[in-house]
Amino acid sequence: MVQREISLNDTHSKIIGYLLWIFGFTGAHRFYYGKPVTGTLWFLTLGLFGIGWLIDLFLIPSMDRQADLRFRSGPISYTLGWILLTFLGLFGIHRMYMGKWITGLIYLLTGGLFLVGILYDFWTLNDQISLKHARRGL
Repeated sequence: MVQREISLNDTHSKIIGYLLWIFGFTGAHRFYYGKPVTGTLWFLTLGLFGIGWLIDLFLIPSMDRQADLRFRSGPISYTLGWILLTFLGLFGIHRMYMGKWITGLIYLLTGGLFLVGILYDFWTLNDQISLKHARRGL
């Protein structure tokens, strides 16, 4: 029964997790799976000097299951939100995708609030999307 519930709430993708792991020394995969503290640690230490990065290769399935249990699924895709943040965050496209048009335009005009806003979104994007889903009653 639990396995069926997890598969219905598949909020994050292992494929995207492994693609981000390639750049894991930056902590990208850890941010994606909702682990901003260790994501920041990986960023500052280049994946714990490469050792943590290598160990994470085997931990991604577990991080994916934990994210699926922690975050709410709904119409806003976590994966698409993360792709937009990672590649177009400077322009606020990820915020516009979530329906946050005003802050999206502010990001567009200020370079992601002078990059500080992008860092904030790396820390909170999963929670922002989950909160949107909760407000819709999903």
